[in-house]
Amino acid sequence: MTIAPDKPETAEIPVPEGHVKLIIDGEEVIAPKGELLIRTAERLGTVIPRFCDHPLLDPAGACRQCLVEVEMNGRPMPKPQASCTMTVADGMVVKTQLTSPVADKAQQGVMELLLINHPLDCPVCDKGGECPLQNQAMAHGRADSRFRDTKRTFPKPLPISSQVLLDRERCVLCQRCTRFSAQIAGDPFIELLERGAHQQIGTAETADVLDMASRTTSGQPFQSYFSGNTIQICPVGALTSAQYRFRSRPFDLVSAPSVCEHCSSGCAERTDFRRGKVMRKLAGDDPEVNEEWLCDKGRFAFRYATAPDRLRRPMVRNQETGQLEEASWTQALRVAADGLTKAREALGVGVLPGGRLTVEDAYAYTKFARVALRTNDIDFRARAHSAEELDFLASRVVGTTPEHVSFAGLESAPVVLCVAFEPEEEAPIVFLRLRKAARDQGTKVVHIGQWTTSSVRKTFGELLACEPGAEAAAVEGIARYATDLDEQLRRDGAVVLVGERAAEVPGLFAALHRLSERTGARLAWVPRRAGDRGAAEVGALPTLLPGGRIVQDAEARAEVERLWGLGTGALPAQPGRDTGGMLAAAAAGELSGLLVGGVDPLDLPDPELAEQALAAADFVVSLELRESPVTEHADVVLPVAPAAEKSGSYLNWEGRRREFDVTLRDTGALPDCRVLDTLAVEMDADLFTQTPAAAAADLAKVAATTATVAPAAPDVPGVAPAAAGAGKVLLATWRQLLDNGSLQDEEPHLAGTARPAVARLSASDAKSVGNRVTVATERGSITLPVEVADLPDGVVWLPGNSDGSRVRASLGAGHGAVVSITAGGEE
Repeated sequence: MTIAPDKPETAEIPVPEGHVKLIIDGEEVIAPKGELLIRTAERLGTVIPRFCDHPLLDPAGACRQCLVEVEMNGRPMPKPQASCTMTVADGMVVKTQLTSPVADKAQQGVMELLLINHPLDCPVCDKGGECPLQNQAMAHGRADSRFRDTKRTFPKPLPISSQVLLDRERCVLCQRCTRFSAQIAGDPFIELLERGAHQQIGTAETADVLDMASRTTSGQPFQSYFSGNTIQICPVGALTSAQYRFRSRPFDLVSAPSVCEHCSSGCAERTDFRRGKVMRKLAGDDPEVNEEWLCDKGRFAFRYATAPDRLRRPMVRNQETGQLEEASWTQALRVAADGLTKAREALGVGVLPGGRLTVEDAYAYTKFARVALRTNDIDFRARAHSAEELDFLASRVVGTTPEHVSFAGLESAPVVLCVAFEPEEEAPIVFLRLRKAARDQGTKVVHIGQWTTSSVRKTFGELLACEPGAEAAAVEGIARYATDLDEQLRRDGAVVLVGERAAEVPGLFAALHRLSERTGARLAWVPRRAGDRGAAEVGALPTLLPGGRIVQDAEARAEVERLWGLGTGALPAQPGRDTGGMLAAAAAGELSGLLVGGVDPLDLPDPELAEQALAAADFVVSLELRESPVTEHADVVLPVAPAAEKSGSYLNWEGRRREFDVTLRDTGALPDCRVLDTLAVEMDADLFTQTPAAAAADLAKVAATTATVAPAAPDVPGVAPAAAGAGKVLLATWRQLLDNGSLQDEEPHLAGTARPAVARLSASDAKSVGNRVTVATERGSITLPVEVADLPDGVVWLPGNSDGSRVRASLGAGHGAVVSITAGGEE
């Protein structure tokens, strides 16, 4: 006789430390302590409807749509609970709408209440077709409503800023927008107003600003660099974009993943387009980089590519009339090749590729300079720069990866020191991560700068104030005068972030290198432009070859020559001239030609020198998207594609490669790498960069370095700031995020939220000049309204490139320069 074995008992699932066991819809689940019920259900694949809940915002329980039945210790709670605010507990039994008629009825009842005053705007609402309210009303709502009275209405839309419009009757008071503004961005200019049936979203009040008759608000504007995120996370279409409103419907759009081209963060985006035209950009979901956020510049500044002065065809200067005339690609490339060849054989050609290029395009410029022009005169730094910075980039930046310093590393760091770096203005997503780290993890954020900026305030930071130009001394003084900070920088995970403005302070990079070596703090460079990091990596510098190889390293040169298929000794052995050196040489008649890639002379340290160089050069070739001051001097203009019309990749400040594909196809626009490849062929040279993919493949062959010469660390002594003297002060300056940059052209809604251009002075200096101040050098002057800040006496701060304050163009000066100030009189 066969005896059947006993049925084995189900093994008890062990509960790890820090976890609890509960039951959801009859299924046993283990969850970490503190996890919200709604998240635990999501991990099981159960989607509980919600409006106020967002994974990156603090729980609010405002909309009550996520009600579920909950039992604790065998006793049911007297009424359904909001799963977005309740955390898991051991022994808890949860029934969602899938298994509980009570929960399902409660959710349907809440939906009915939310729809009582909601207008029937779906056919014209921008959110129609991608609206959570629509979707959840169908899935979890009733087929009819018991409400028969007149719906509440408001005048619409209410402009809470120049780019965000509010339809108040659509709002379900989920508070996502107010929580994002207060928690994530630190800009609490939008909030809930009034109580009960009259409760509504509006801008922050400064006095008695609520008009009870019209139900509108005034006072502080919603002037946030991150306001567009409130549009994207609004679940009902109450907040809409002035730029996009009534322009299209979601089902008319084609979507493509993309990467932001504006700053060095490399944010993931979604680009929506229709009929060959970009209609809007949305933040992509990338937890490792920008999470689900985007700054307004990345979201709204894309219409520059369709500006009326967009170049579509090549142009060649007529030698008889002196005017640029449209030409065929064949003719333009032939003229450019002949002119560059002649200039190369004379006194040489300098290459200024700029900092807006993809990795592949920057590599094409690097290879074109070395192979076709046979020169190391190439420098992407279209801004203030120094030889000390070259050593820093070679020794501390090139070759680093996210394992060195990353966004996640910032979030977990015990302390972050920001030097010559204004995160909210120069890398907004870095700013958001610093604020999150300080708010949620207690990270200490210390800023070495001149005044308590919004970046200092919103990161709950500490300011180590110094005069402009004295940052190196401030860094050196940490060990002696800030011993607590010095001790914290020795802790595991401590980070130092340095911005590109450090190139204007002699000795600062060297001081930071010594600080990092002494304390063990990880040091990261955060440039302002999207292409700077990649351009350094591929050797678009006078001292570096691709992969961080030193130009003077004979073995490294021989290796590159072999990989590029060149003869022995083909690559120039001496370092080239930097941007300033090339411009000075061209202006003095010591350089015959210039190849310029989308550089704005007004961004350069000395725009007057740049103008002289362009005018004096025998032959100028410009690869650009739109007309610029370079166009006026160019002998050949070759149009290139904007980011949306080409593929490629950026290397963000972490060293993370951010690839993207073509969004708008078949426009006829060519990427820089293709133009340079064809131009090189006309000059009897092969680059093998016909496409971005080909350029990337060729770069991959030479990326890994086997250099035998180690790059030298920066070793420059600090220099004391210049003595200001009577009537003189020191200038502190940097660019604001929203300013007169050319990539923000054609977007008036975005310009409306730019911070006003003001001159900031200490209280005593402001008292001596009155309400307006004139800041002057021998080059020119700038007059602006005065705003008092906690600056040191004898220091004035100006925005670098805003309305009425183009510092480089007007003053020919930069951070740390000596300028004069006088009373500016009345407007």
